Amino acid sequence: MLRIHNDLTRSKDEFQPIEPGRVRMYVCGMTVYDYCHLGHARVLVVFDVVYRYLKARGYDVTYIRNITDIDDKIIRRANENGEPFGELTGRFIAAMHEDADALGVLRPDAEPRATDHIGSILDMIGRLIENGHAYVAGGDVYYDVRSFPGYGKLSGKSIEDLRSGARVEPGEQKRDPLDFALWKAAKPDEPAWDSPWGGGRPGWHIECSAMSTEALGNHFDIHGGGADLTFPHHENEIAQSEGATGEPFVNVWMHNGFVRINDEKMSKSLGNFFTVREILQRYRPEEIRYFILTSQYRSPLNYDDEHLKNARGALTRFYTALRGLPDAAPRGGSDYVARFHDAMEDDFNTPEALAVMFDLAREINRVRAESETAAAGLAAELRRLGGILGILQQDPDAWMRGGEPAAVDTGPSDAEIEDLIRQRTEARAGRDFTEADRIRDALKGMGVVLEDGAGGTTWRRE
Repeated sequence: MLRIHNDLTRSKDEFQPIEPGRVRMYVCGMTVYDYCHLGHARVLVVFDVVYRYLKARGYDVTYIRNITDIDDKIIRRANENGEPFGELTGRFIAAMHEDADALGVLRPDAEPRATDHIGSILDMIGRLIENGHAYVAGGDVYYDVRSFPGYGKLSGKSIEDLRSGARVEPGEQKRDPLDFALWKAAKPDEPAWDSPWGGGRPGWHIECSAMSTEALGNHFDIHGGGADLTFPHHENEIAQSEGATGEPFVNVWMHNGFVRINDEKMSKSLGNFFTVREILQRYRPEEIRYFILTSQYRSPLNYDDEHLKNARGALTRFYTALRGLPDAAPRGGSDYVARFHDAMEDDFNTPEALAVMFDLAREINRVRAESETAAAGLAAELRRLGGILGILQQDPDAWMRGGEPAAVDTGPSDAEIEDLIRQRTEARAGRDFTEADRIRDALKGMGVVLEDGAGGTTWRRE
């Protein structure tokens, strides 16, 4: 029985899809004006695992992850660069896909872009005006927060508490400081689209309401994103969507926790802000993905080099267990599989699922000496479980030989290592054990570990 912590009910509830056997899920994606940072990587990986697990469980999943390609930050950056905003967003959409692909993130079923859905955005704004939830002020359109009795039900914030200290900014014509923009009148040096209220562009919140309901219907199963989006973005989405359709919007709200750097909040001002690309210069993609999975998705994730090195060591242990075993069908029906699914059924508890996989890896190592066939079946089972988490799909020998990312790799090439191993083999054949030991020690000093076995010498990078 899958149980998910629902931020709307503030409890871990049994998951029941609206339509039996089918799940519709929407996740707030990137605002594409810069490279993805570690916080973005966590959103990508967390909901990729949710997507993978729901599919592994047999659900027909429709996964939508939007792209915000028009907002204040995008316009500001494009103007600073002196380039059309579409060129800026196109460049960073491509970069986002490169980062996601590197991290083993499956592409969602659709990635709607806000600028491709202006028509549905205008339609929703029009319905909100008709339903008495929005009003026109000059060329702007605002959502009337007090018109929606359920406002605050996701974040737990009350209107009165929010109103304390809130104010209307200069140039705004809204009736209440809490009201938020659905449509922003055109300004000089900004892109604009025609609307019944004059030229302008959509507000950020209405974009997601329009795109999600257009793709998944007025009422769908899961909405996800980072914890920083709970308020005001997701709170406003509920008000807009339910105000426009008169139907419940989303059954289950999921938010992944914040990322911290060396136990401090990640922030450009603190100088501890890392992009995915910067981290990939020092660590392999699977190491980053594994590191993200070592914390339950709702918990804070603390980045430091030691944790990434631990991820490298953990993956090496897994690939060592898989190494040298022939292909086989998963044994199936083992206690390890049941325990893995028990962990994942408990609100996608990936740390516990990884712990079960470590137990399985130890069993593979134990059984290997007794029966290679039995060990191979267990290894296939380990790979299959790893695939649900998006790990352990590489060739074990390739992993062992992978070493550091190229940006920081100062060790010998594969060809140089193989040549030294050949020289060592010749020295051993000639009983020159002093030379053989010298080569072995030299390779160890280069970060290469040799393992002699019945089938010859294999090697891995530390």
